[in-house]
Amino acid sequence: MNGGDEVVAAHPPQPLEWKFSQVFGERTAGEEIQEVDIISAIEFDKSGDHLATGDRGGRVVLFERTDSKDLGGSRRDLERVDYPISRHPEFRYKTEFQSHEPEFDYLKSLEIEEKINKIRWCQTANGALFLLSTNDKTIKFWKVQEKKIKKISQMNVDPSKALRNGSLASSSSSSNTKHLENGGSPERSFSFLSNDFSFPSGGIPSLHLPAVTSHETSLVARCRRVYAHAHDYHINSISNNSDGETFISADDLRINLWNLEISNQSFNIVDVKPANMEDLTEVITSAEFHPTHCNMLAYSSSKGCIRLIDMRQSALCDSHAKLFEEQEPVGSRSFFTEIIASISDIKFGKDGRHILSRDYMTLKLWDINMDSRPVATFQVHEYLRPRLCDLYENDSIFDKFECCLSGDGLRVATGSYSNLFRVFGVAPGSNEATTLEASKNPMRRQVQTPSRPSRSLSSITRVVRRGAESPVVDANGNSFDSTTKLLHLAWHPSENSIACAAANSLYMYYA
Repeated sequence: MNGGDEVVAAHPPQPLEWKFSQVFGERTAGEEIQEVDIISAIEFDKSGDHLATGDRGGRVVLFERTDSKDLGGSRRDLERVDYPISRHPEFRYKTEFQSHEPEFDYLKSLEIEEKINKIRWCQTANGALFLLSTNDKTIKFWKVQEKKIKKISQMNVDPSKALRNGSLASSSSSSNTKHLENGGSPERSFSFLSNDFSFPSGGIPSLHLPAVTSHETSLVARCRRVYAHAHDYHINSISNNSDGETFISADDLRINLWNLEISNQSFNIVDVKPANMEDLTEVITSAEFHPTHCNMLAYSSSKGCIRLIDMRQSALCDSHAKLFEEQEPVGSRSFFTEIIASISDIKFGKDGRHILSRDYMTLKLWDINMDSRPVATFQVHEYLRPRLCDLYENDSIFDKFECCLSGDGLRVATGSYSNLFRVFGVAPGSNEATTLEASKNPMRRQVQTPSRPSRSLSSITRVVRRGAESPVVDANGNSFDSTTKLLHLAWHPSENSIACAAANSLYMYYA
């Protein structure tokens, strides 16, 4: 085993070469972006065959993968294929629905935006898709299923072959006659079957029983449950539990545990609200369940720390099992220290061993077995440090960038300004630090990344990578656009494919 580990460390994976795959909602030059069309959430499902996006207008748009369905053939035929099928994921528009509407809280005189904050996929069942979506206050559980459109056919009667006395023809054309519930007429209910009426031998060929046929199918989204009135503050996170039955929702001060089947009751498992609000020193910024252990979850705070809690310890998890926090260097504290230390997003690795966190300046990878410091730190916005005062004035310093990990855990990614996003390699010995632009030419901003600095024995478990300074700034550090920011992105669960949102456009890349 040790020998194998040494081989991996000596030969890290080669940097990926990213290529443009697709774009949905591409805007033309000079086109004005509508506020309601800006994408605010992205999420792949566990299989990677479906992708969901939410926008500020409260809509959820679903996309489905098409390239895997085109392979066709039986299982035996596919097993006979002795060469790998190298096709990158391709998606197509599936359906969309209005998830949330703008509301008004009359008790607090507060407008509630329809903007979708988070989307999470749930387990599929009977060919139907299930997902959770939330705005600032209300979580909804949606079921999306194909429904066959049923039509009644074969109910016409050929008038040329009507009965001799014209009973059928006249009964179908009369409009002023009062009809009974069974379709008869009170005036002719007895005269209809007169004595001279007789059924021809062999029946009446022109008379057909109505038949119900279904040819077309349509996707129908139906809201199954609404989880409301449980948060006094804005919801920033929702996360599914691995047990498939429960999920959590988090706001600034509390985390609630829900059962998917029960919408009128939740359990408060974390509460950081002090008795006196003047004593408030930190708020919850993100929360996520462990991918395999249903009793464990992690949440981050505005102080830059991550707490891992075990729900088996107590009903109200006031104490944490582990605290992940990096001590700041002595003498480096400034007015902006706490602001830029606030963690905007955390994600568990697929194996549950690592936690990825994103603050304003850096991307950090933590090992849940080592809480003293991160195993790797990637500099994302270090070049902006001289401009923190300007960023504070225009509120950009409060932007919340998301992060994601690859399915194999070898790479991490996060967004930045000027519609750029960064991909870093986390394998031992890797110096991969790629800067890409959300456009049809993602490598346009790419330059040769600097070589990895040598590490001393004292820092053998820690990496500090600076892969962002050169590509996006000039000598004066002015070449960036804070108005175009890439906040939301997601990594395909099993392939090297990334979906990211640039304003109202959804870009997809593969490697």
